[in-house]
Amino acid sequence: MTTQSILPLGCIRVFLLISLVAALLTTPVLAGEKYLFGAPDLRVAITGTNEFSPGEETIVTIRIENTGLPVVMIARPDLITRDDRPDTAKMAIVGLSAGDAPLTIKSDEQMVGDILGGTSTTASFTIQFDKDAGEGEYTIPVTIEYTYLSSADQYGTDMIRYFYSTKTVEKDLRIVVKPEVRLLVTDIKTDAINVGTEGYVTLTVLNIGYEDAHDATLKIHRSGTSPLIPTDANAYIGHFPSKATVTRTFKVSVSKHAEPGKYPLDILVDYTDRNGQFATSIPRTVGIQTGGKIEFTAVSPPAVVSAGQQTVIDVEFKNIGDAPAYRATARISAVDPFTSHDDTAYLGDLAPGESAVARFILNVDSGATDKLYGLDSEIRYRDALDNTQISKTMKIEVEVVPREAGISVILAGVLLVVVLAAGYWYYRTRK
Repeated sequence: MTTQSILPLGCIRVFLLISLVAALLTTPVLAGEKYLFGAPDLRVAITGTNEFSPGEETIVTIRIENTGLPVVMIARPDLITRDDRPDTAKMAIVGLSAGDAPLTIKSDEQMVGDILGGTSTTASFTIQFDKDAGEGEYTIPVTIEYTYLSSADQYGTDMIRYFYSTKTVEKDLRIVVKPEVRLLVTDIKTDAINVGTEGYVTLTVLNIGYEDAHDATLKIHRSGTSPLIPTDANAYIGHFPSKATVTRTFKVSVSKHAEPGKYPLDILVDYTDRNGQFATSIPRTVGIQTGGKIEFTAVSPPAVVSAGQQTVIDVEFKNIGDAPAYRATARISAVDPFTSHDDTAYLGDLAPGESAVARFILNVDSGATDKLYGLDSEIRYRDALDNTQISKTMKIEVEVVPREAGISVILAGVLLVVVLAAGYWYYRTRK
């Protein structure tokens, strides 16, 4: 016979309570931490090169390092661990100003957040250096505004009060403006720069930089979508020291779609610097005055011809443009009902406002309809640089009249001459 012993429920509860108390007594108490000393200590430096060129626009990245470290820390079970260390720069804002340096800061202040002691962060700024910035070292100020834990008061073992302070520090950054060749255009002369043609641009430039250029080549470049297109863009200079002046001539063509006016052209120089390195100056943009195009028009009245006849017609062409045309030749396109074996005529040189007459021989088909026709004509000529150019197409008006009408006109003219001659003879006889 087996006998079971069942513990009362109250005994079980007492046993569990004793076990829980024992576990609590054997668990170690976690100690709180408190830093007695320490504060942010910030330093700044440029990431990458600190050498820049006059006129350069660049992004400068500044590294902000917090070298502050806690000096003394205590740990006790009755302390409450602080949320922030006293050497942390909280909610930092970084600003950059030009000071006396020849530059412009194009970026606002940067928020970089918290910078813990022993760590760093970066802030980037866009800087535009003046085109005429002198070489040398410059100091630009960096301001950093931040908040830090100045003290904390603990009340009992369950409450703590923080005291924060705000501080602004100013640090200096050193930058260097490199010696470079910089151009100043002191004189511009143009010759035959007209819309749709090619001409000369003569430039006089001064090296206002502090670098002596070796193996220098003066160049012109098209500026964006400017209608000025260089066709002879390089001119060798050689040695081009600081404060020296040179004059060089270039060829430039002007788009036929442009209008008269002033258009930009970029000037620069390639050279070898004092360290034997290849360099290119910052482009200078100048305005080049452009004249109007060479343009012609037919100013003579419609020529009258008869069907089935061969007729000589005279057409007067006038240069209504802004530049002379040289060795101009007019051509007419004879189409049905016209034919011609003499469809070109030499006009010669035509200055603006001058005219010349071209003579063509037209054969008119006998079945031509009596009406006013328009024949295409054009003028081929040479510009000031002896480049061949072709004018826009012009319409020459030719009126076809019946053959009889044409004869009547001729007879009327002959009769008029006879009458005038007879009258003159009669007058002389009576006298």
